[in-house]
Amino acid sequence: WDLGDIAATAQAGPPPASVAEAEEQAEALLAEAVRCRLLSDVPLGAFLSGGIDSSLVVALMQAQMTSPARTFSIRFSEADYNEADDAAAVARHLGSDHTEFTLTPDDALGVVPALAEIYDEPFADSSQIPTHLVSRLARGSVTVALSGDGGDEIAAGYNRHASIAALWRRISPIPLPMRRGAAALIDALPPGMWERLARALPSSRRPRLPADKAVKLAALLRASTPQQAWRELVTHWPNPGALLRGVREPLLPHDDAAALPDLKDMTALVQYLDMACYLPDDILTKVDRASMAVALEVRCPMIDHRVVEFFWTLPRQMLTRGGKGKLMLRHLLARHVPEALFERPKAGFGVPIEHWLKGPLKEWAGDLLSPERLKREGYFDPAPVQQAWDEHQSGRANHAYRLWTILMFQSWRDHWKLG
Repeated sequence: WDLGDIAATAQAGPPPASVAEAEEQAEALLAEAVRCRLLSDVPLGAFLSGGIDSSLVVALMQAQMTSPARTFSIRFSEADYNEADDAAAVARHLGSDHTEFTLTPDDALGVVPALAEIYDEPFADSSQIPTHLVSRLARGSVTVALSGDGGDEIAAGYNRHASIAALWRRISPIPLPMRRGAAALIDALPPGMWERLARALPSSRRPRLPADKAVKLAALLRASTPQQAWRELVTHWPNPGALLRGVREPLLPHDDAAALPDLKDMTALVQYLDMACYLPDDILTKVDRASMAVALEVRCPMIDHRVVEFFWTLPRQMLTRGGKGKLMLRHLLARHVPEALFERPKAGFGVPIEHWLKGPLKEWAGDLLSPERLKREGYFDPAPVQQAWDEHQSGRANHAYRLWTILMFQSWRDHWKLG
């Protein structure tokens, strides 16, 4: 079984006869994938964030059970990051036995020292914190949990899936030197300028992390190939080679265009790269290690091989249209849950690292990122790290995700006493 072969072969074959037929087949395959993963001789439950993927898994799960499914979610004390009310509403509608845990900054501070032990490598997806805590919560009641992980990858659920094809069509004909000039102009504007411009927009059109999105646009303008464009979109630091002393960007498998499947559609290519790289190296690693640290087994019906194979046969317009992704899963979930309970802007498993680095984690982070320490250890150039730290602390920019990558490396070295 090779993902590249599956993607190329399926995209080249005939599509389903109609959207209705595709939806029927998709639901049947997903229901069967859930059924197989309900087989257990130990207590079983599910993670429920209130998002489309986990809600659909729980809906299909509850439809096949004779008693309320056990569901678990995390509530953040910071309102901007809290989706627990949505999860609770979905749970009430589906009739699950729902439990939630309110994550405070002190809880986060308590987990951070254990991350190097849990992951055994520098791992910098900040949602690792609530993932571990929701696993610990679930383990108090069950031994196996189903999750919705993989839904974004199979069904074009990330914002980049819905936007990158149209954006790349617009910018790729522009000569590369002109694009790089425009990127330099974007980079020259201070992060606070983007924040102020965003505040001038109506709240319904105001982007989250506008300075970060401007950096991504600049990176996209600099890209010379579609796969480089994808890489820029998933990289937190715009120029990692300038951050690390004496190194250059490593070559990754997708850098060799000849090794990629022949996918004519840009959205399909980005989905493939996410599924081949981001899904196993980030999402599944995060969930597996966070859950196994508390002896919880997590099962992911969305990436059952039959489901993956089927979704690759679908034309991309069945998955994303008009800047909106995951159309197929939205339609399936609407059969079980009112749209009002799930139709909202995509949030992901966001974590208020931005605030924590200015509050309960500030002292811990400041020590790990001090210029004297970075200079002494010799891995990172202290100047860009200090600039990012100062801009973040002053509120001129939100560099939480950039800083978290360095912090996880530093924390890992500290824990294992490496140098």
